[in-house]
Amino acid sequence: MSSRLSQPTADFSTLVELLRRRALDQPTRVAYTYLLDGERQEVDLDHAGLDRRARAIAAELQSSGLSGERVLLLYPPGLEYVAGFFGCLYAGAIAVPVYPPRPNRSFARLASIIENARPHAALTTGATLSRLQPLAEKFPAFRTLATEILPDDRAREWREPALDGDSLALLQYTSGSTAEPKGVMLSHGNILRNQKLIRQAFEHTPDSTLVGWLPLYHDMGLIGNLLQPLYAGARCVLMAPEAFLLKPLRWLSAISKYRAHTSGGPNFAYNLCVRKIRPEQRATLDLSSWRVAFNGAEPIRAQDLDEFAAAFAPCGFRREAFFPCYGLAEATLMVSGGSKNAAPLTIEVPAARLSGRPTVEEFAEDNEVRTLVGCGGNLPEQKIVIAHPESRTQCVADEVGEIWVAGPGVALGYWNRAEETEQTFRAYLADTGDGPFLRTGDLGFLHDGELFVTGRLKDLIIIGGDNHYPQDIERTAEQSHPALAPGNCAAFSLDVAGEQQLAVMAEVGRRHAQECLRPDASGAFDSNGGAALNQEIVRAIRRAVAEEHDLRVHQVWLVRAGGVPKTSSGKIQRHLCRAQFLAHYNGARSDGEYGTEISGK
Repeated sequence: MSSRLSQPTADFSTLVELLRRRALDQPTRVAYTYLLDGERQEVDLDHAGLDRRARAIAAELQSSGLSGERVLLLYPPGLEYVAGFFGCLYAGAIAVPVYPPRPNRSFARLASIIENARPHAALTTGATLSRLQPLAEKFPAFRTLATEILPDDRAREWREPALDGDSLALLQYTSGSTAEPKGVMLSHGNILRNQKLIRQAFEHTPDSTLVGWLPLYHDMGLIGNLLQPLYAGARCVLMAPEAFLLKPLRWLSAISKYRAHTSGGPNFAYNLCVRKIRPEQRATLDLSSWRVAFNGAEPIRAQDLDEFAAAFAPCGFRREAFFPCYGLAEATLMVSGGSKNAAPLTIEVPAARLSGRPTVEEFAEDNEVRTLVGCGGNLPEQKIVIAHPESRTQCVADEVGEIWVAGPGVALGYWNRAEETEQTFRAYLADTGDGPFLRTGDLGFLHDGELFVTGRLKDLIIIGGDNHYPQDIERTAEQSHPALAPGNCAAFSLDVAGEQQLAVMAEVGRRHAQECLRPDASGAFDSNGGAALNQEIVRAIRRAVAEEHDLRVHQVWLVRAGGVPKTSSGKIQRHLCRAQFLAHYNGARSDGEYGTEISGK
């Protein structure tokens, strides 16, 4: 497959040109600061140092004949990841950022990426090499290289590759929230045009500082946190995702210490801060510099924004700093965003209008309502339309349909998946002939030009002819009992005797796990047995879902903390939850009063 495909360019023609320009104009300016412990221990990398390391790594790749080939990035979080990424680009190779291998974890997802990408090499660190032995045995065709051992003087051997905006820069593998991960082909032009949109929307200047903890192999972490500061000539402060997850205070402390202009993450990050940062810890924070608190989860929860704004207002946080936005890897990253200087736009929508009837109506007092958060409208050079997924005709205003996108950030397609590329990236409206559009697979509507995201098309639960959004059911379930961990429920449908039935998978929080029966090898608790707490939780879930959604929960599966599968960006992998349920479900009998007995493998 060719690595040179037609795409528009931007202020810089390639990412290599971007870094070379920064190294020439601002050689000693700190580009990246990495917090080794998530707090005080920091290491810096300036523009000239990054350029030098990238040229040294690139020289090694070029001497090995890897220009134009796919190269895996298998690094733990850190600045060597940044150097390795640019080393690939400097060599004219195609970077493939992937989930770093962890001890005692399955290599299944990584193996599926390797099967598709067929890389010729993998860049990593010496400490990680030993964990790659199973991969080396399964895929002997590619070599592994620990880049930190390469001396800087190799940089003299580098030869600038023949690249332009059409050249393929990287394969950004999707998180796999609804299907097998697919390699999104992004050109230098795709990335740079999307960087320009982000800089304009966030109003970044060289004086801005960005703080990030998101994984660097994920689109929001790589495109948003790593590349945007370099594009804007700004400074970036990074920490490992685990540093934030173990102690959320570290994230906000870094924003406070480095006077960050921009930082953000999905819904769960803001929710975690509200739950885990104590009042006396909040008193140490000054968040008055935080001008852009982006939230790119889908859909964004108004309640989470309200709770965070209330909790951290005494720290100087302004509600107007929230920047709800929408994006996906197939569009490089950002598709739409709101106003930087206005509070998020919310509307109240009758739930009935989202569960089967065609159009969204304004608030009516006698209707049950959902509060939805707007994600902004069309950005420069971008076009969003809402289309009926089946007929492919354009929806009217306020009508729920599939979100379609056109613009220079839309990727070239999926690597080695021609049929899926045609279906996803080459959509045309049947009534007007307009196109091509990217079919996002997300549901939403446009109201007065503002995009409101309502859910995922493939996750939609259809029971009795009515549509139900899983995130609504999950929210109800997790709030039904204090033993359940917030943000860790999954709702999905099951085919039972030819009819669709509702199932809920829910994590029992660590504080309550000892009160439940001991989990089996799959991590599931016996919801049908003698633990009174198990029975109480199942009853609470069923009661709440029945009252709130008029639905019967056919099966409840209680699992220990960490048992609900998520993507690297924190999205619930509902298709995987369903697959795991079916794999471990023992028997086909109805579960009666207390849920299903789940046996081990």
